[in-house]
Amino acid sequence: MTHAKLFRRIAVIVLGLALTAGGYAQQAHPTSKAAAKPVAKNVAPAFKPGLEPHAVDILKQACARLAAAHSMSFTAVVSYESPSRLGLPLVYSTRSEVTMQRPDKLKVVTLGDGPPSDFYYDGKTMTAYAPVEKLVAVADAPPTIDAALQAAFVSGAIYFPFSDVIVADPYKDIADGLTTAFYIGQSNVVAGTTTDMVAYVTNGVFIQIWIGAEDKLPRRIYAIYLNDRAQLRHVLELSNWQLDIAVPADAFTAADASGAARIAFARPDATDAPGMKPPPKVLHQKTQ
Repeated sequence: MTHAKLFRRIAVIVLGLALTAGGYAQQAHPTSKAAAKPVAKNVAPAFKPGLEPHAVDILKQACARLAAAHSMSFTAVVSYESPSRLGLPLVYSTRSEVTMQRPDKLKVVTLGDGPPSDFYYDGKTMTAYAPVEKLVAVADAPPTIDAALQAAFVSGAIYFPFSDVIVADPYKDIADGLTTAFYIGQSNVVAGTTTDMVAYVTNGVFIQIWIGAEDKLPRRIYAIYLNDRAQLRHVLELSNWQLDIAVPADAFTAADASGAARIAFARPDATDAPGMKPPPKVLHQKTQ
């Protein structure tokens, strides 16, 4: 049998099947002039920005847990996007080991995609140390962690993405510019535990946060600055939490910096500090 004859036979079979199916369909569904009733669609109501009480309660519980701790240590891993020469973002990361004791002690040891750095604050002075270059900068500091963080940024462009975790009143920093907050649901993936997910907007930043359902400690913070046209993303992972720990008295002094060359505690002119940008509120305070 030629290919042409075979093709014609297949075409006839297909046509016959189509006619048979059409006839069956007509018998099963006789023609009716009555119009079918439209199926009602369940349309979800439009989202209205506001503050959901459940979401706000979760934020308050986490902030209260942090504020109540006299001392704490944790690991903070920051991943932040930065435009490449192609225009698409690259991702850089830093890892900080943080130790804090209220009201006036802080140590931050940072490794990252760049030179390592150490920061020490003992209630009287703040010290920035570059261990590879063997350079150290020392300046007088105010008597509280909150004020020292502000002074470090204003005078030395030093900013820590996790600063909202260690201030005296974490919820106040959120609430001052809070316009939207809603509960997303629970996750069993982040940090190997069950977390409550909340999204909120404060001070021009959209934030999604994962908070431990049992211990109320933040595990992940995802942020996008609303005025950033590139919508670059910043992610902060928090782990190895220890609260109300005993901290050695010498933990907040830069012992390794004793032989380092002294430099001025001053802002670099070329660029701001790497990592997640400071919130608009801090930028506003900087210009006053």
